[in-house]
Order: sequence, then C-alpha cells, then structure tokens
Amino acid sequence: MYVPAHFAMTAAQVDDVLHRMGAADLVTAHADGLVATPLPLLYDPTVGDRGALLGHVARNNTQWSTPTVADSLVLVRDTDHYVSPSWLPSTQDHGRVVPTWDYVTVHVHGQLIAHDDREWTETLVRRLTARHEAGLARPWSVDDAPAEHVAAMLRAIVGIELRITRIEAKAKMAQNKTPTDVTALADALAAQADPTGARWLREVSVPAATRRAELLAEVATRRPRRGQPR
Repeated sequence: MYVPAHFAMTAAQVDDVLHRMGAADLVTAHADGLVATPLPLLYDPTVGDRGALLGHVARNNTQWSTPTVADSLVLVRDTDHYVSPSWLPSTQDHGRVVPTWDYVTVHVHGQLIAHDDREWTETLVRRLTARHEAGLARPWSVDDAPAEHVAAMLRAIVGIELRITRIEAKAKMAQNKTPTDVTALADALAAQADPTGARWLREVSVPAATRRAELLAEVATRRPRRGQPR
C-alpha cells in the first residue's frame, strides 16, 4: 500500500484500531486465485511474535481448508467518508479544492492457521460474544442458548487464526489540509453521525495540520524576497 509519510500511522494508533475492529475482509491466495470473506475478528497481541487476528468461518467455506500460496491478508477499515469541497472554507477562499475520499485502513499480513478444534473454537466464540455484548442493556451469553444448539453450531464452523507477520497502515484524514478546513470537515462528519471520523480529525488531523501550517509559515519567512541577495 502506498503510504506517504504524512499519512503514516503510529504503532499506538494501529494498536487502537485493531483492538476496536469489528468485521474485516480476510483475503487469501490459492492456486486457482484469490478468495475473500468478511468476518468479525478479534485481535490478540499475546499470540506469536506480533499478535494474531482470531475468528471463524463456515465449515463449508473451503477458504480455510484450501492450501494458500502466499501470506494471507486482512483488510481492516476503521472509518471512511466522502469529502465535499462545499464543506471546506478554502473553497470560498481560493476555490483550489477538489472532492476526495478519506479513510483509515490497516492491512494485516500473516500466516493463516485453521483450528478444526471444538474447544479452541468455542473459546473464541465466547470471547467474540462477550466483547460485542459488553455494554448492552441485556447482554446475551452463549450459555443462554440450549447446549445441544451450541454444539450443533460449533460443528458447523472452523476457527481461524492469522498469525501476524507485518502490518501496513494509512490514515488519509486531511492532515495535508489547513487546520480551518480540517475543523470544518470534523464538524461536517459529526453532523452526519460519523463520530469515529470526527474523532480522528479532531484528535489526530487538526494537530498534524497545525504543525504543517506552522512549518510552511516558517519556511516562507526564510525565503529571500524578490530583489534581496540570496
């Protein structure tokens, strides 16, 4: 993935996205081509050298049983949104603005391991359930379902683990715009009920845009004026 320096993410930002992730796309390469499946996944940083993403697929989904020919990939999207020039003050100031699409994405590469093991898969299902039920007014538990039904459902799935080998991450979140434009964009996203995007802009992009504006201003003061000796 192409990642300009001003869109690069810190290790702490990547860790935060992976801990908050919901569903993501598992992409695997096989002798007959690529296969992709959207899955809810759980990040466990204690597994292996760099952590792992844990989930499960339907037993009938041969993605887990067909040998892979390269590292597998999980595409994690934290937020994305259209950016209209009409939201930005720069449009009125000088008009040199075009539409774009902003996003935060983490590409997780690794070795895919299948766990055709009821105990492993049940533990993972309980962890996933507990995580997504947390905070609900009436959280549901696996134990609320009849034991025979749980057993049947577990027979129908296979656990998977992506043992992480490397991570590429990019937050293209208007860091290269003016602080005024970034603030206006954050307000627009908040009005559209996109709290994740608005939070990224206010907590990450506004400080980055401010540092960029200050640097550009400093560079401009150092340039010799026309007619002055160089």
